[in-house]
Amino acid sequence: MEEQQLETELLALIRETCRIPEAEYTPAAIMDLPLIGSESSLGIDSLDAVEIVMTVQKKYGVRIESMESSRVVLESFSTLLEFIRKNRTV
Repeated sequence: MEEQQLETELLALIRETCRIPEAEYTPAAIMDLPLIGSESSLGIDSLDAVEIVMTVQKKYGVRIESMESSRVVLESFSTLLEFIRKNRTV
């Protein structure tokens, strides 16, 4: 899968999973911003994070083992992308 296509697909998946309205966000605009928590530009909270983890695991065949590892993986959009690129099986 082309890099830009994965970025666009993942952002769409996050928007759909967390019911975030279509906005001016692009993968490049949110790449290194916090993905979850009070500083999240997308307004993603911890309950949304659980949904993202479950959806990403199913869609890309990756396994995020624990709460601690999910915090690292979901630190930013770019850390999530990198994790998927390195670990995907689908």
